[in-house]
Amino acid sequence: MSQQQSQNDVSIDAIPVDIANTQSGEVVPDEVPEEIRSITRGLAGEQPPTNPLVVLKAARWWYIHGKGGTDPVFQWAIEWTRHLATDTPSDVEQFDEFLEYLIAIGFADEDESFRFS
Repeated sequence: MSQQQSQNDVSIDAIPVDIANTQSGEVVPDEVPEEIRSITRGLAGEQPPTNPLVVLKAARWWYIHGKGGTDPVFQWAIEWTRHLATDTPSDVEQFDEFLEYLIAIGFADEDESFRFS
């Protein structure tokens, strides 16, 4: 039952967490695990995820590997989870910041079509 993990690479929900790069603020799009990439792109798409646990999985990854609590993807994922849990409108300005951040870090192109844009 015990599985060896190096001190620099741990796993949560089978998604690796690189301890050396936690909260570096330097997210390299090619290094984002495919599952997190898919959830993140889904949050920007026409049919965003509706399972709060899935959204929180992405939020956790961006919190750890991005800018912590100030990471725009983390903040939007938390906002979207709040929207799902309370069925209240989400913050469109926060969504715009999330999209701008995805473009700024090279995670998406400006000409990609996102919802609300």
